[in-house]
Amino acid sequence: MLTHPMFDGLFRLLIGLALAAIALTLAGCDDKQAKKEKPERPVLVETLRYAAAAPERSFVGTIRPRIETDIGFRIAGKVAKRLVEVGQTIDIGQPLALLDQTDLKLQAEQAEAEHSAAKGVLAQAFASENRAKELRGKGWSTEAQMDQARAAADEARARLARAERSVELTRNALSYATLNADTRGVVTSALIDAGQVVSAGQPAFRIARFGEKEAVVAIPETLVGRAKQGEARVSLWSEPGKNHVAKLREIAPMADPATRTYLAKFSLPDADDGISLGMTATLTLADSATDRVARLPLSALFNQGGTPSVYVVEDTGQVTLKPVTVKAYESEHVVISDGVADGAKVVVLGVQKLDPAEKVRVVSSLAF
Repeated sequence: MLTHPMFDGLFRLLIGLALAAIALTLAGCDDKQAKKEKPERPVLVETLRYAAAAPERSFVGTIRPRIETDIGFRIAGKVAKRLVEVGQTIDIGQPLALLDQTDLKLQAEQAEAEHSAAKGVLAQAFASENRAKELRGKGWSTEAQMDQARAAADEARARLARAERSVELTRNALSYATLNADTRGVVTSALIDAGQVVSAGQPAFRIARFGEKEAVVAIPETLVGRAKQGEARVSLWSEPGKNHVAKLREIAPMADPATRTYLAKFSLPDADDGISLGMTATLTLADSATDRVARLPLSALFNQGGTPSVYVVEDTGQVTLKPVTVKAYESEHVVISDGVADGAKVVVLGVQKLDPAEKVRVVSSLAF
């Protein structure tokens, strides 16, 4: 009975030590579990893309033929028949329209009659001249009579020549009554119709010649220099994914008074039959001498007195600090020209708290 308190204290001490050991063991397990289950740091990233320092500019244009001419009759008259319609393809020498030939045929007959009369007068004058020469040689006529016969023969020859030219002119006029195509192309406009009286030279048809096509656009005055020296490409609205090389052929010397833009014509050397006249196209102008740069938020830049750098997230989830070449600073962005590959994922927020030894989890937007 005297030793009971001693054993009781010892028992309590042993129980306390055991509880302490269990507590330490559990605490160690919690620390390992906490370290094992430590979550990855979420980071906001942005995909870096390089683009021209001077941004490209696009304009809406129209596909037009390089050469489009108005043709008409070379003589006046009444249109008897129109032989082609708008949109029809024509070939060289194809008849397009006819004039009424009634008066023209009468004029041709009159010229033929005058030509026949002139031939008869010349024959008579020639015979008279020969007789005058014979009589003068025998002394039976005077020198004045000889001169008179010679003058009559010369006049008859001139009259015959005039009659011959008149016949040629009337024949030409008769041929001009048929308007023929002088080139291969397509009719884009018909300005006459049957029964209409037209004058010489009045436009009858507008013909777009087959050959080189071009894109016609209106360029603002601030980009005239880029249009002359830069690079241009054209894409059709019907084929937005296909680009065609464009070369500036002509630009208006004076701006349009209403729009203050300059009409520019860009030839399309590689245009195929898939590009039809009148199609709508997009002309893109780029400065050939400009550098390619990328823009990132200012918060993406890491700089602690050394070289400006950015954190790039690798596919494994690790972050790598890479130095970059800064071209310029803007109000909200930094412009870099080198140091990071195109398409890299750059951390744009919280770079001061990153540790290259830890893994991160990429997020594309902030969530609150």
